[in-house]
Formats: sequence, structure tokens, C-alpha cells
Amino acid sequence: MTLWRIRATVDDRPGYLSVLTASLALRGVNILTVQVQPTEQGAVDDFLVDAPDTLDEAELIAAVERGRGRDCWVARSEARGLADQPTRVLGLANRLVRDPDATGEALRTLLGADSVSWRPASTGVERGITGASMLLADPAGGSFSLRRAAPAFTPAEYARAQALVELAATVARRAAEQVTLVLPDGAEVDVRPASAHDLSGVLELHETCSPRSRQRRYLGGAALPQPARLRRLLEPSRGLTLLATTTGSDGAAESVVAMANLLGEGDEAEVALLVRDDWQRRGLGSALLRRLAQHADRAGYAALVLHVQAENGPMLRTLRRLGRPGAVDRDGAFLTMTVPLAVAALAERKGTSV
Repeated sequence: MTLWRIRATVDDRPGYLSVLTASLALRGVNILTVQVQPTEQGAVDDFLVDAPDTLDEAELIAAVERGRGRDCWVARSEARGLADQPTRVLGLANRLVRDPDATGEALRTLLGADSVSWRPASTGVERGITGASMLLADPAGGSFSLRRAAPAFTPAEYARAQALVELAATVARRAAEQVTLVLPDGAEVDVRPASAHDLSGVLELHETCSPRSRQRRYLGGAALPQPARLRRLLEPSRGLTLLATTTGSDGAAESVVAMANLLGEGDEAEVALLVRDDWQRRGLGSALLRRLAQHADRAGYAALVLHVQAENGPMLRTLRRLGRPGAVDRDGAFLTMTVPLAVAALAERKGTSV
């Protein structure tokens, strides 16, 4: 028996797929896997089959056409083709998490492409598929161009490939955004973007902070926030959450010692910090606030907004160290501080001061 891959378009009507499979079965062809990919022209059926050694490519095509299949493509396959598509995609995703620079090779493996090339961004270039050519947007800039002799690409293949490209870009961006900060007292902390997987570490951060620190962060009280609220803070729909973490010298598990939130709303972004008590007054809050301000500048926000208790001297000093004067509105025991960003960012780019 010989392994073959067969791809054919079948009218998306009841019973048509069974006619095709029956035509193959009459010739002793055993269907091992089948994937159905909807297209505008009909359902594209992708089979992995085990066929008698006596059957050649022409006979397989004839069997497909007798089964009402059209635009048939047939090619020999290898034993590795027995892995189902989800397993193959997950394996490639795992590879990209470890090595995002392998995006081109992952795309080649996923789609059996003859060529994969990266090109700079250019205007007027339409992303999508045209026959056996595919153009994918690279979130980091530019695009990936793929070609293969046959068969033509399908919308489902395009969606899978674009998802892999976006995964690689996310991994690369997170790696670039992770830094090690050296504080004025010589202590080192790692700073990185948060994800939903950090929930347990952030819960522990809140539990180890004093009620006063939690009250200064959330203003409304010292109670522990609900996990659902923390999940939203870890991955805001607009903005960024940074975590500062340390690892013990004995190789102990990572510990979250601070959380900094930038939550976008309109053209402004609200900022809030929570620093574990034993890490306060060491310059960590100032370093996190500067990084959030830089991100807000790049993202094009017009201003930062901070809601602070009037008696929270440490936070007020941290804000002054940012060096960006702003407006202050007082409402009883609370201050709302608005720090303009757009003008400051423009001045930085021009090498002037405001």
C-alpha cells in the first residue's frame, strides 16, 4: 500500500462527499484522514489515503473525477503525513514560541510551500490568496510571500498561516519588551508584559501587600480584588500591564513584586501602580511609571491620568520624578492628575524641551 494526498473540489451538497468516497473505495483506496475547507467554488476536500501499489496518479485522478470531484491534485505522501492537522499546527506553534525567527520555515512546513520570502511593507499590496500565491501581513512590519506549484491555497490555510505569523510576532515582541532593571540600591528585577498565566502570581502579590498599599492602589478599600477583575487588568483590551519579578538566588520560583497598569480610554490612558511593601522607596515605581509613559507616547495617547489619595506622598513623589508637569484636580481626599504626552513626545523627537 502507498500513501497519497488527494485534494479535490466537491459541490457542497448533501451526498456528494459520499459519492467521492465510494468511488475511491471501489478501487481499494482506504481514507485515513479528511479535512473539508469551504471556498466560494465549493468544498475543498483534502484526503490522506492508503492506496494499492498498483494504482498510479492517473488512476486516482480518474477515480476522483468519477466521484464528481474536480480540480483534482494528487501527490505521494510520507508517514509523517499521518499526524493530523491540529497536531502539526500545535507542534509548529511550540517551535515558534521557542524560536520566533523560524517563522518562514514554519510556514513552509505548514503549507508545503516551494518558496517563502519576507518583503518590506508597501502600499497598494493586497494581502490574501491568489491561486497558488499567498501574501500574509507581518504585525512587526512588512509581509510574507508564499508560493507553491500546486494545489491552490484555500482560505482555511490562509487563516492558519496568519495565526502562526501573529503568534511569532507576539512572542518576539514580548521577548524584546522584557528587560532587567538595576535599581539604585543595586537590586535587579525583571520587567515584562503580563499575561493571563500570571494570575496566581498577581494574586500572591496582592495577598502579601499591606492593606494600606492595596487601599492606595484601588482607592475604594483594602479588600483583595476578585480574580475576574485581575484577569481584566492583566490583559486590558487597550493598554499594557507590566510586572516586575524576581527569582531567588537558590532558583526559587519567580515572584511578582510589582504591577503597573496602563488602561486606555479614548485618547487618554489611566495609570496605576502596586508595589510590594518591601520593594517600596527603592525606585521601582518610578522605573515602571517611566516605561508606561514611554509606551503611551508610542501608542499615541494624548495624556496620562492618575487618581491618587492626597496623603499618598510616595506616589506624588514618583509622579514628580517623571518630569512631566500636568494639571491637578482635587475632590476631597483624592487628586486627579493629568499629564500631557503628545507635546512632550513631539519635543523629544525634535530635541527640544517643554
